[in-house]
Amino acid sequence: MANRQFVVYMLDRPDQPYFRIGLSVSKKLGKAVVRNRIKRYIRQFFLEMKDQITEGKDYVIIARMPTSEMNYAEVKKSLLHVLRKIGALKQNI
Repeated sequence: MANRQFVVYMLDRPDQPYFRIGLSVSKKLGKAVVRNRIKRYIRQFFLEMKDQITEGKDYVIIARMPTSEMNYAEVKKSLLHVLRKIGALKQNI
């Protein structure tokens, strides 16, 4: 599933009691400082939302070009949107 800022792949792992994430931030998005900031934002989002994200899945998040100019609030809103579309959030939010 994708939106303008992120592509998210989800793999079902029913034997796994937790979720895992993999990040892909291309050199096209910027130099190392920019790429590392994007990865920190994505990790922070998953840390804050870990109780609302469905366990037993592997997620691969690919950042697209607009994320290089986004702040944390915009990244969080965009990731929340794409995770809702993919059905990765628990029903209570």
